[in-house]
Amino acid sequence: MVLWSLRGLAVLDPRLNAEIRTDRILLLNDDRVLATAALAPLLQPGPADRRGTAVASLLEQFYAAAWRASPAIRRAGAERLLASGFEELFNHLDPYSRYVTAEEARGLRERRVGQSGLGLRVAAQRNALVIIAVTPDGPAALAGIRVGDRLLAVDDRALGPRDPGLAARLLEGAEGSEVTLTLSRAGRRRSVTLLRELVVPETVTAERRGEILFIRLTGFSAVTDRRLTQVLRDDFAERPPRGVVLDLRGNRGGLLSQAVAVADAFLVSGVVMRTEGRHPDANRRYLAGGQDLAEGRPVVVLVDGRSASSAEIVAAALAGSGRAAVVGSATQGKGLIQVVAPLPNGAELMVTWSRVLAPAGWPIQGLGVLPALCTSLGPEAMAQGLAQLRAGEAPMAVALSRQRVARAPVLASEVAALRNACPPAEGREDDLVAARALIETPAAYARAARGP
Repeated sequence: MVLWSLRGLAVLDPRLNAEIRTDRILLLNDDRVLATAALAPLLQPGPADRRGTAVASLLEQFYAAAWRASPAIRRAGAERLLASGFEELFNHLDPYSRYVTAEEARGLRERRVGQSGLGLRVAAQRNALVIIAVTPDGPAALAGIRVGDRLLAVDDRALGPRDPGLAARLLEGAEGSEVTLTLSRAGRRRSVTLLRELVVPETVTAERRGEILFIRLTGFSAVTDRRLTQVLRDDFAERPPRGVVLDLRGNRGGLLSQAVAVADAFLVSGVVMRTEGRHPDANRRYLAGGQDLAEGRPVVVLVDGRSASSAEIVAAALAGSGRAAVVGSATQGKGLIQVVAPLPNGAELMVTWSRVLAPAGWPIQGLGVLPALCTSLGPEAMAQGLAQLRAGEAPMAVALSRQRVARAPVLASEVAALRNACPPAEGREDDLVAARALIETPAAYARAARGP
């Protein structure tokens, strides 16, 4: 692993090379030795953290020597130096694990758990810094700030059109802290003091269309389950719908715990998913034990080729239990669980820990989730599929049966064959038409939800 990490240096400067000679590891610049260290401390038995400390010390020594000797390394910068080392390491271990820069890590954290902020976004427009988005019910919205207002200063620090990065840094801060914004609207200046609070991205929207409740989930943040629960309870308390459409198209996933909680909102028992990995702690079963908030009404789950990760877990769980009919296309096939390790520079390591299995035992990774009614083969094929379901036949039965018995590792040829039965595609209007048709035709819905 040390050697793989050091080979990341050669990516940035081809003159550098790391190799092992007898009992030592060497870093070379052409033929000149820049650094050398004994292998023995890395191989001694003992606690893993002791060996980890030895590896870190060696890499620090070798990276410092490369930095001093190589102009190319210095031009690339410390961030690229670290990233290159991890990239080479993960190329040998796992193609899905990766190094995440500090900036990217901050964005990922905000999508997972929200951001301590003000509920607004700023961009340079018309030779000024302009408010381009305001989160409903956030601190900025409650203070009367509107899209189009000009931002002149933050805490008396004057800002201009060339300062969006500085503005973003000044606007950020700890939850519960105050910040004063100087704004301009229609030529009138005013100052507003705001209290920073946790602003979680909105991931749940709902719309009642006739007798059907359409719920769209764009991600799985820390409060997705609570907002979904509120939507279902409010709508069913007022006038229970005939059915529910859960739209997961384009949903790239999010928190694993939220996937389980969302599935739990429709399931009273059974397995939501299983995980397996090399370490015994990676082998787990996640069980439903909630209350069916849809009160037994038909549920149709919409998926497409961009539905991934947590979205696939929900679709597989509801389909596998017979609680929902899945409509759309094959999903992305992202079924790995990763642990997130924070680094001192604000970056993160995302390291694969286990694979996700559907309740029946087939792996989501690679295969994805197949729908009971396919819409990606065109309107004629979709109409034929609906007709088959009305007649009590399952148009996707062969592919779904083969998927159900698949076990990791699945041959690439089998993955391709199953996914080609309903090729991944971007969501389309036909998905909504098909969902409505199933809910309005109980026999067709029952056949689609029953599975192969």
